[in-house]
Amino acid sequence: MIAFVLRRLIQAVIVMIAVAFIAFLLFQYVGDPVVFLLGQDAKPEQIRELRSALGLDQPFFVQFGHFLVNAAQGEFGLSLRQGAKVSRLIGERFPATLELALVAAVLALFIGIPMGVYTALRRGTFMSQVFMTVSLLGVSLPTFLIGILLILVFAVTLGWFPSFGRGETVTFGWWTSGLFSADGWHHIVLPAVTLAIFQLTLIMRLVRAETLEVLRTDYIKFARARGLSNRAIHFGHALKNTLVPVMTITGLQLGGLIAFAIITESVFQWPGMGLLFIQAVTFADIPVMAAYLCLIALIFVVINLVVDLLYFVVDPRLRVGKAGGH
Repeated sequence: MIAFVLRRLIQAVIVMIAVAFIAFLLFQYVGDPVVFLLGQDAKPEQIRELRSALGLDQPFFVQFGHFLVNAAQGEFGLSLRQGAKVSRLIGERFPATLELALVAAVLALFIGIPMGVYTALRRGTFMSQVFMTVSLLGVSLPTFLIGILLILVFAVTLGWFPSFGRGETVTFGWWTSGLFSADGWHHIVLPAVTLAIFQLTLIMRLVRAETLEVLRTDYIKFARARGLSNRAIHFGHALKNTLVPVMTITGLQLGGLIAFAIITESVFQWPGMGLLFIQAVTFADIPVMAAYLCLIALIFVVINLVVDLLYFVVDPRLRVGKAGGH
């Protein structure tokens, strides 16, 4: 187990160094930060002094070494658009994005898994066909269109939910959360549903396919031959084995929810990292773009590491293979 964890940690470090190198290239080849800070009318002496102060006159790999050290400490310099520290901007926006992604993930799991099991066990029924049709729409429709339709129906026509913003938040030190206020829950419903729909339909179809596959295996046939009830077979044997690949996909999808919440945050003007990244791209704010890239890569690496460890714990065949040398 320790060797397994060490291998995964080494792989994670290599991946993060590679991502940091790509982010560092943004500083080198996408605009000149000195020109952004001083403007086009700056004098040559001012440009030289600032380049020396920022360390931009040093060799390439020396600059990359400084970038790695600063990135490991969470420092990416100043935002070229807002003039504030990038770490502070990310810290202010990250709670909103994480909150939105977690609520969307919970919705996707607690609705998608039961729907997938139902459509597998009740094939051909009316409700099963309805769920499959809804899942097809959820996979096919783009996220921004789903968000606009939800705003049109539930915000504009019915007036049940607000169409933008995060609502009232509660502060815990540097962390803010809208999940401890009724207004915050009122604001998060539409963006969370919008973000969850694609993941929900993906999980539903995956659970359905895995359940049908497991129900055709030999040990399920032997369980039926032993006279076990359908409830014991479906939920005691089949579902447990179905959730092993679902756990892997779901873990990676959580990282995807955080990384690809950009469209949802733009549609609902949700004050998260996605909206900050869109603004950074619009104004070529390289430090913010680099910090966002590194943070998203770190989230994916950590989630992937956790999923690997959970998979190692859940699936005994991996432990047997390592111990027996097979």
